[in-house]
Amino acid sequence: MASADVDLFVIGAGSGGVRAARIAANYGAKVMVAEEYRVGGTCVIRGCVPKKLLVYASRFHQEFEDAAGFGWTMPETKFDWAKLIANKDKEIDRLEAAYVANVTKSGAQIVRTRATIKDANTVALANGDMIRTRYILVATGGWPFAGESIPGIEHVISSNEAFHLPELPRRILIQGGGYVAVEFAGIFNGLGSEVTIVYRGENVLRDFDDDVRMHIRSEMEMRGIKFICGHTVTAVEQTGKAFAVKLADGQHIEVDKVMFATGRKPNVGGLGLENVDVKIAMNGGIQVDDFSKTTVPNIYAIGDVTNRIALTPVAIREGQAFADTVFGNKPTRVDHTNVPTAVYTEPEIGVVGLTEVQACKEFPRVDIYKATFRPMKATLSGRGTRVMMKLIVNGENDRVLGCHIVGEGAGEMIQLIGIAVKMKATKADFDATMAVHPTSAEELVTMRTPTARYGLAAAE
Repeated sequence: MASADVDLFVIGAGSGGVRAARIAANYGAKVMVAEEYRVGGTCVIRGCVPKKLLVYASRFHQEFEDAAGFGWTMPETKFDWAKLIANKDKEIDRLEAAYVANVTKSGAQIVRTRATIKDANTVALANGDMIRTRYILVATGGWPFAGESIPGIEHVISSNEAFHLPELPRRILIQGGGYVAVEFAGIFNGLGSEVTIVYRGENVLRDFDDDVRMHIRSEMEMRGIKFICGHTVTAVEQTGKAFAVKLADGQHIEVDKVMFATGRKPNVGGLGLENVDVKIAMNGGIQVDDFSKTTVPNIYAIGDVTNRIALTPVAIREGQAFADTVFGNKPTRVDHTNVPTAVYTEPEIGVVGLTEVQACKEFPRVDIYKATFRPMKATLSGRGTRVMMKLIVNGENDRVLGCHIVGEGAGEMIQLIGIAVKMKATKADFDATMAVHPTSAEELVTMRTPTARYGLAAAE
């Protein structure tokens, strides 16, 4: 192009888009960012951050109960849903303001409107303005997907609406078995709701290690959450202030709220992608290469809108790498292997690396180290919870291929274990590390007796 209004136009001001805009502007680029809703995206506004705040709130009930075993006499407790939501909203407002300030401070400009791609170098704003740009970055994230339409679908809420309910439902049915479904099940259960999970598969958290899936379900059932697996919701009918939910087998369940958490899909609709030759991948996301470039040379995409891992830290890393590559003259690929992640259930899940099944498909011998034990805190509280820890190790060279934890603080632990796994640490390296006692985490360096598994690679 001979000239342009801006060097970079970013569509979407979520965590990834904001990082890319700020870094590009710091490199001297003229940057404009369009956001039609609120700055911060899914994570800050209606995802990770507000959800974690609700998770914290949901855990106090258990803490109050456990306190008695440690000598505390607790007065009668009372929970105020409206106050929690109001305080959550204040914090989200604060974070959004911080995001806006950081973008503005970098020199980038935010326009609060919808933007669509007219051609490879032109973006149309909803107010009629046309912006010429050298590069376009699509960072519109994902959106809840309800699945097939059923009778009464208009009565169903998604995770978006769950953050703004006027009152805590006494009974809630959640359809789904992924991160969002099990996390919200724990939230509502901890705050006092009667929770039922309906999931079409044989068990929740389909892509996780089987031991993690079995353990977390057992723990959640112990806390009173009901699981109905192998079924789906086929209809929802309003009956006064309640809802009658019909399952595929004809079973009826009456609840006060129905929530579908059946997954999120890349938010590609209405972007004008049909006006340019941007290819869409099998998952419905924008297909990109190692440098986040689409099939149109000057159009890039990052985060949940692509065909890669849908996690906020991944989007941020991709946004940084994009800006470094295009505007910083530092070509940077993002390594999407061994990405640690946490599921904020009760108890918490932290995982990094391969599952047992995945490892056995890749390596001829896999050594499994696994421990389940009662955490020290539970000895006085009397709670029946148990921690599960599992290491997946290459039986030929001793390298740790994966780590899976279910228990209090699992998310914090897995961040540090992720460093070791990323550095290709061996089980001997774990064993050579002195244990911190008394902690649950010390089990990760004291497990000594493996169970050998011989995978598909052994037979080849």
